Amino acid sequence: MMMCKEATRLMSLRQDRPLTFQERVSLRLHLSMCGACRECDRQFTLLHEAGRRFGPEHDAEQDDDGH
Repeated sequence: MMMCKEATRLMSLRQDRPLTFQERVSLRLHLSMCGACRECDRQFTLLHEAGRRFGPEHDAEQDDDGH
């Protein structure tokens, strides 16, 4: 079974590239059994979404209209 350290590595990696089939299956299995990693995955997703919404493009838009 996958350890939490490997699961968090895959969660982070998933934000940058699609996981392989084996990586997805292994991560899904681990998340089904580990509540701490499910919470970590939720936080990774939240942070990634916030970064996309309020990243450099958002800052550039604010600079253009003076806000």
